[in-house]
Amino acid sequence: MTDRGEQALRLSQNSFEVGPSKMVWKEDRLEIEIDELAWPHMHRLQGTVTVYPQAVTKMELPLKPDGSHVWRPFAPVSRIEVNIDRPGWKWEGHGYFDSNFGTAALEEDFSYWTWGRYPCREGSVCFYDADRRDGSTLSVGAIFHDDGTVQTIKAPPKAPLRRSLWAVRRETRADAGTKPRQVKSMLDAPFYTRSAVEIQFAGQDTVGVHEALDLNRFASPLLKPMLAVKVPRRRGWRW
Repeated sequence: MTDRGEQALRLSQNSFEVGPSKMVWKEDRLEIEIDELAWPHMHRLQGTVTVYPQAVTKMELPLKPDGSHVWRPFAPVSRIEVNIDRPGWKWEGHGYFDSNFGTAALEEDFSYWTWGRYPCREGSVCFYDADRRDGSTLSVGAIFHDDGTVQTIKAPPKAPLRRSLWAVRRETRADAGTKPRQVKSMLDAPFYTRSAVEIQFAGQDTVGVHEALDLNRFASPLLKPMLAVKVPRRRGWRW
């Protein structure tokens, strides 16, 4: 929530700290401790998000053949507990934990991508589609089982979603002849959207998290300077 300098970063084998907030791995769970000022109203957010993985996978997916970008789904099937000091921000449910790594800026290598993760009978299913700058594409479907094993599948056909409030193009994967629908908007930006989406997969209705990212818009010289205004920056930090 806040951009900070290198002096505010501290790493160890089991923890990642940035200023007053940190992520700590404790035996069977990941604890995320939040102490931030939320932009633009500068409300202080304090509390914890705890992720309990059903299992940790060994999967790493190169998003480009040269391995310059990698998707690492650590725990696609998890239980989470949220306890934030704001009204209605205390709950528990089905969760997920992953990360992306890269040696180049995303907008240099990709123009657009969508991603979705949906609970299913076996655990959870993920769809990852991307358009690369070199004209090639990525299309991946994977089922993550409760025991941590991964089964790659042929993804069902693409199905369009209504554009976001900023008119970002959106699509996901779903059974042929069915129509996905947005259940809840989570984040809407000129180049990115995240939402809860209901689809039908293998005959079952499921609600998961979906995102769409327009990297042509993100790379625009008119848009990038806005990010510096959207996210507060803080210099200096003392441990």
